[in-house]
Amino acid sequence: MDNVTEIRLVADIGGTNIRIAQATKDNQLTHVSTYKCADFAELSDVLKLYIAEQEIAVKALHACLAIACPTDEDWISMTNLPWAFSQTALKAELGLQSLYLINDYKAIAMSVPFLNDEQKCHIRGPQQGRANSTISICGPGTGLGVATLTPVTMQGNHFWHCINSEGGHIDFAPVDELDLIIFNYLDSRKPRISYEQLLSGYGLEQIYSAIVDYQNTIEGSHAAVNKTSLSAAEISHNAITVNCGLCRLALQQFCKVLGSFAGNLALLNSSFGGVYIAGGIVPRFIEFLKQGDFGERFIAKGRLSHIAEQTPVFVITEPQPGLLGAAVFLNQEIN
Repeated sequence: MDNVTEIRLVADIGGTNIRIAQATKDNQLTHVSTYKCADFAELSDVLKLYIAEQEIAVKALHACLAIACPTDEDWISMTNLPWAFSQTALKAELGLQSLYLINDYKAIAMSVPFLNDEQKCHIRGPQQGRANSTISICGPGTGLGVATLTPVTMQGNHFWHCINSEGGHIDFAPVDELDLIIFNYLDSRKPRISYEQLLSGYGLEQIYSAIVDYQNTIEGSHAAVNKTSLSAAEISHNAITVNCGLCRLALQQFCKVLGSFAGNLALLNSSFGGVYIAGGIVPRFIEFLKQGDFGERFIAKGRLSHIAEQTPVFVITEPQPGLLGAAVFLNQEIN
């Protein structure tokens, strides 16, 4: 590419792949490349390769890296990779004018206000969130990520501030009879039951196991349901495409619990800007989510149901929200 005076580099670093791109000042992504993390001994090696492949020769190179581990300290040791490095040393080695490392979930959250209608799917409530209002994000995946976006104005400039949290680990509260059956099943096996114990890939598997266990208890061992363990992907697939009543019941209950939890976020944060569902699980069954009792559980908040009713819910369908969020964060910091 032609030499330019400034490049804004963004990356989304997972346990398997690293995606690197260049960001424009209006958060558009260009020159996106994907690399296998296992092919590189150090993070700096893959970043140097990208810079070389793109023939980047600049006077000012800024970078924001979204990474799946804590980023509060200078020394970074990745959770799912053998990469460890100093932020200060990496900045110097690459000759960066500025370097920002943010948690990967923070990057996903930062992308939300900039998603267009093709990058998200409306689930319930108003078609759009209120302008300049708080937004909540939750994401069932390997775990249950939670974040809050708050609009901030300083010296005439408008930007978004992300509040990270461990909200997925708050105590699970049963709402209906099947919730209670699942709670009792987990309570006999776990020292504590959080929402993440149900709203994650592992959580869906536990919901299914609890239902199978209860069914076996009722029918007796001589008529026991097949106890073959199923993965979360198999449960959701069987619920939608195969005539498996237990899988369908498990996925229905997953959606109900997600509705209760997402509705709690609407109350907790007055999230009139919307509640957004991220993660790799829910986009696989959006129509199933719409057709079930998710919405009913979302607004079932007693005297305060009107707050949830006024809160729109969306599922993020953008495949690269981490890259987009890193671009948003980097542009905010530079500007």
